[in-house]
Amino acid sequence: MMNGLRCLACTLLFFIGGIAEAADFSGKVLAVLDGDTLLVLRNNRPAKVRLAEIDAPEKMQTFGETSRRSLSDMVLGKQVKVSSQAVDKYGRMVAHLGLNGLDVNAEQIRRGMAWEYSHFHGNKALVALQEEAKQVPRGLWALSDPMPPWEWRKLHPNIIGDQPHAADLPNAAPATPPGIACGSKKYCSKMASCEEARHYLTQCGIKTLDGNSDGVPCEKLCSPKESKAD
Repeated sequence: MMNGLRCLACTLLFFIGGIAEAADFSGKVLAVLDGDTLLVLRNNRPAKVRLAEIDAPEKMQTFGETSRRSLSDMVLGKQVKVSSQAVDKYGRMVAHLGLNGLDVNAEQIRRGMAWEYSHFHGNKALVALQEEAKQVPRGLWALSDPMPPWEWRKLHPNIIGDQPHAADLPNAAPATPPGIACGSKKYCSKMASCEEARHYLTQCGIKTLDGNSDGVPCEKLCSPKESKAD
């Protein structure tokens, strides 16, 4: 009986381990929703990924957009390794993100763009990085009284924090627009439409289309109202 239970336990552990391993994948970052949430291409579909052990300011919160831009500058349009830890109640994959050997989760803490949020503060490396950022002070720690995002969410329970930022919406669709492929075009003057410009930026990686790195290509095509206002 005991031997049977041990075999069953070993089988279950092997099965669980296999699931966890299968959840790890590499993919292109399609959109950055806030300082700790993004969309990554997986099996030709966008997967929502929440960075594990950190908590960044919400987009509508003070410093939220700065945190989002920090993460966007690091990973948007790049190939990353997603190491899954769990799936949360919102269906998001909770994971560590790697980029050419860089621990993206830790880098957001080091830059002062997010709070360390490990279980019972058990990740001592992240705790140390946060203390370093406080001492400088760096990022949000330069604010007079930064509010932790979990407290901000309690004050704004009806606001869903990780809905796509306006600048992210074009990047969230991985499908190739009909009739558009990656060619030799590199400049906005060659783009026939905003749809084409978005495809060349997000799917072909033509960074010259996004001179200010805000995630929106060719402002005259994709944001005509804002361009006129400027």
